[in-house]
Amino acid sequence: MAEQGEEDREYREYRRLEECEEDSPPGEEEEEQLLLHVTEGPTDSWHHIKDLDISLTPPYIYQFHQRNGFACVLLSDVLELVQFLFVVTFSTFLLCCVDYDVLFATRPLNHSHVPERAKVTLPDAVLPAPQCARRLRSSGWLLFLLVLAGAVWLCRLVTALRRLVGYWEIRSFYIRALGIPAEELCNHSWQSVQARLLALQRRQPLCVPRRELTELDIHHRILRFRNYTVAMVNKSLLPVRFRLPLLGPVVFLTRGLQFNLELLLFRGPAALFQNTWSLRPQVKRAGARRALARGL
Repeated sequence: MAEQGEEDREYREYRRLEECEEDSPPGEEEEEQLLLHVTEGPTDSWHHIKDLDISLTPPYIYQFHQRNGFACVLLSDVLELVQFLFVVTFSTFLLCCVDYDVLFATRPLNHSHVPERAKVTLPDAVLPAPQCARRLRSSGWLLFLLVLAGAVWLCRLVTALRRLVGYWEIRSFYIRALGIPAEELCNHSWQSVQARLLALQRRQPLCVPRRELTELDIHHRILRFRNYTVAMVNKSLLPVRFRLPLLGPVVFLTRGLQFNLELLLFRGPAALFQNTWSLRPQVKRAGARRALARGL
């Protein structure tokens, strides 16, 4: 009876983890009974994570380390937004506010009091602001492109703000959970950060994995999509190898083609993954693969 009471007391310290994502389709494996240990004391947002991938994939722990901390991430995102504005503004200026006939001396100057053979300067080729505005308003396609560029910039701004919120939480995670101050992050290699993460998992679990978290688990989560891509290239499932006359076999994979393949296979609405880590249940059924391949 004493042993039974001891077991009951230990069991009351655990509660079942609800809504746990299943890796296998329903009916193929028995549902495992995962128990979550409820620790005493204050808890943070990173304790007992249901999906460990949300803390190990960009823009989280790994990318935070690779991008050298929150200050560098913030500066990089701000400069990217400023760069986009500069490219759009300068391109509009070159299209609407420059008199190229004067700039290339195909027409003599008519708005400056200088001899005809004098050297042409940049201010001579720049149109006045009212004339530049009239040329801009008269071009419907250019106005459409500017509106489209503004919408893209706003989307990038919202995305950057959302990323910064996540990076700020990871900054707190590094400081409070891993014991790495922001100013010392550059002195730690990823192997050092990974060792602290594994030690934290053993001391105060971040999640409830099916087995103890290892370096291989972390690498699989970070490189999952890349590993799938490499495997499909090795098995000649992706059209990246071509045979050209005189040159023989070549590998051709542009950034645009890579983006389309990732959208089709990993991130799009008809992708093989239902989230960042779990395959769709029907993909893992051998009987449905031929139909899925035809649909893809």
